[in-house]
Amino acid sequence: MYQRITKGDLDFINIGENIRNMGAFTRLRDTNSVFDHCKEIGDVGIPAFVFEDGRVSIDPADAGLIEYGTANACSIEDHKSGRKGC
Repeated sequence: MYQRITKGDLDFINIGENIRNMGAFTRLRDTNSVFDHCKEIGDVGIPAFVFEDGRVSIDPADAGLIEYGTANACSIEDHKSGRKGC
């Protein structure tokens, strides 16, 4: 599970919600070299991040996210209580 630690908006798209979302992800995965290693090892490539400039990444850190439970992670409660950096 990942928690946001930077400011800004992310749009979360549930690819299992409907066939349109799944199709869009499948096309992205099949045509973008970022996913090559994932496909080689039998991984899906989720989470995937598509940035406004068109860049694609499968690294949560590129989107300003860090793994929950690590030293710099913030919880929703931290954010609500006004913890700096959340």
